[in-house]
Amino acid sequence: MHHHITLRSILCTAIIASAFSVPAQSLMDQQRDSLKTSHKLIIPGVDIKSKSAAYSDSIKNIIDMFYYDQFHHFQDPDAPYFLFMSKDAKLAMGIGGAVRMRGYFDWDGAIPSPAFAPYLIPMQPDPAKMRKFGTTPAGTCLFFRVIGQNKLIGNYQLYIEANFNGYQARDFHLKKAYAIVNDFTIGYATSSFSDPAAVPPTVDAQGPNNKISNTSVLVRYMPRINKRWLLAISAETPSTQMSTDNVSTGNIDNWIPDAAAFIQYEWGPTSHVRLSSIVRALSYRDLINGKNHYTAGWGVMLSSIAHPLKEITTYASANYGRGYAGLGGDLMIGNYDMVATPGRPGNLYAPASFGWCVGLQYNIKPNLFVSTSVSQTRFLPRTGAAPTEYKYGITGDINIFWNMTPRMQIGAEFDYGMRKNFSGESRRARRIGAVAQFSF
Repeated sequence: MHHHITLRSILCTAIIASAFSVPAQSLMDQQRDSLKTSHKLIIPGVDIKSKSAAYSDSIKNIIDMFYYDQFHHFQDPDAPYFLFMSKDAKLAMGIGGAVRMRGYFDWDGAIPSPAFAPYLIPMQPDPAKMRKFGTTPAGTCLFFRVIGQNKLIGNYQLYIEANFNGYQARDFHLKKAYAIVNDFTIGYATSSFSDPAAVPPTVDAQGPNNKISNTSVLVRYMPRINKRWLLAISAETPSTQMSTDNVSTGNIDNWIPDAAAFIQYEWGPTSHVRLSSIVRALSYRDLINGKNHYTAGWGVMLSSIAHPLKEITTYASANYGRGYAGLGGDLMIGNYDMVATPGRPGNLYAPASFGWCVGLQYNIKPNLFVSTSVSQTRFLPRTGAAPTEYKYGITGDINIFWNMTPRMQIGAEFDYGMRKNFSGESRRARRIGAVAQFSF
């Protein structure tokens, strides 16, 4: 208990201290702003130099909108290099993408996946699979973004992104597809119960093992209350992961959307504290007694990204709840939204879980930084968990990233992971990884 209180105190102290630190523009933000000059603007039949200052400001405003995204993660593609704009500067379309290649090497018991997840650490490793070298193009993507202004509907955006993350990381899959009209978002987008910007940068695609990263078809209302405060509420298509066996328990089709929300205080373009929550309707069928059962799942998360000094960026998050494990992190790999109740055949319950992450980034230059992070996810079921069941996992990393040009990035990373079961048995894993990314 004292261990948990200490961790929570560290997280809360880091978040609160960051909220009252407002330095000069951070080196991270300087790198972000440098991308705004790295694009090719195409306006058929228009000589921009001959236009008025008001026309130039209109162009600048619409370009700035390409760089504003509350749900942008470090590994997401940046704004496109090629921007096509209408003559009246009311409509712009960007076509972009990224070619990303990762390589990794495991030793002393290889994780059987390109994703470095403690949950997957083999507790009894195969002597024939103690080491592994692998490569993957996962994360290579294409995207289209349209941003416009209309007298009738106001500001709007359309976004489509697809990447290679399917079979052997080579199948082309839809990742996002949504429309934004003023404060409303409709489509396949990142959940309101997430904070991608507060996730530390990593070479490995999995990232921290408490990362909430679900995407679903949703309707979101996200008004800005004032310069500092932002609010969001959404209804989201559920996707539950149940430990049903089709003998004593069975699945029931989802019929109530998840309800997610967050409130955020911000003091810079990449500095904020966010409190997120979600409520879920979980249901299953008791096949022994022929009855349907319904229960509520829920989760809360406190997260932050801040720049206490212009060279330093801090990341922090903590999440807790019941029946939300399928939304991200280590437990997403299993079926932990609902599990069997010990000693009660035909009965399931929503177990609790807790996760946290802290990260630190130091920018040597705007385009060169090192970072490190530590995260943990704990599974907190009722008594009676099997000895071989996952109890908690820890992952840590240290990395370096260099943007050789605004559109070319390389990085290298050392990953450490540990899984511990309820029996007390534990196993560690280590990985060295590298990434090269070319954006356009």
